[in-house]
Amino acid sequence: MSLTSNIILPILQLIVIVGLSPLVKGFINKIEARFQCRRGPSLFQPYYNLIKLLRKDAVVSETASWIFRATPYVTFVSILVIALLVPVLSSCVPLNFTGDVILIIYLFALGRFFLALSSLDTASAFGGMGGSREMMISSMAEPAMMLSVFTVSLTVGTTNLGNITSAFLNSSTLLLNPSLFLAFAALCIVIIAETGRIPIDNPFTHLELTMVHEGMVLEFSGRYLALIEWASGMKLLILLTILVNTFLPWGVASGLTFTGLIISFALYVVKIGFFAFLIAILESSFAKLRLFRIPNLLGTAFILSILAIISLYVVG
Repeated sequence: MSLTSNIILPILQLIVIVGLSPLVKGFINKIEARFQCRRGPSLFQPYYNLIKLLRKDAVVSETASWIFRATPYVTFVSILVIALLVPVLSSCVPLNFTGDVILIIYLFALGRFFLALSSLDTASAFGGMGGSREMMISSMAEPAMMLSVFTVSLTVGTTNLGNITSAFLNSSTLLLNPSLFLAFAALCIVIIAETGRIPIDNPFTHLELTMVHEGMVLEFSGRYLALIEWASGMKLLILLTILVNTFLPWGVASGLTFTGLIISFALYVVKIGFFAFLIAILESSFAKLRLFRIPNLLGTAFILSILAIISLYVVG
């Protein structure tokens, strides 16, 4: 890429991921409200909430150490780095190197690790309970995520997401491989688990005995809570971006032409909106699973990812 591309592309990707992530949450909340015969909040309510939280001072527990204060920034920055490792509007990736898929998984784990650690740092019983539950869920979701992504990598022969998207754009017949359908299904389940959506977790509850993610962030307030909530929204958008631009890469620009980027952005919004709509339907149709039923669902994702790897070598 040229020097201009190296400057423009990272800025565009950060604007799209950082700017659109609250809108995706607002869209899901609006659709769910409509399904429940309610008017619901504005599409832009998540933006108003972030602005309100950023204006407030943070209240910090007396027992909190530097880990608690550093966690919001580590979580937010790690998600920003991931945003530069994922093809969003173009198959070109700002931080383009072999093995970026592995780095993405580790950066997701880094943010989760600090959140779980901070939940214990304040000596809160509910925070520790939420952190332990989050670690339990992630220990079952991460292997399924890794295997489903590696299935795609083995199909193309690279662990670079930009090269994977380019390969599928150049040869759409690769997408007809049966193993990719299994990997797609496994990754869909993992996205629900990683983002704490129903039926794995309820992002709107504050009931002490049922919350997972909300339990971990219970002690955060003000700008700290704003950064964590913003990072959570970006994580959802990034995971959906990986899903649509890997398994449904049609419309992704091959270069950085103005027309190509405009078309790519329009199709990107349509694809993200479609899967956000499906998430709203799912959350409106199912109740939250009991904690001891969650391993069954994540075990299904793991089995699907294992079958994807096996079928890849059987079918070729």
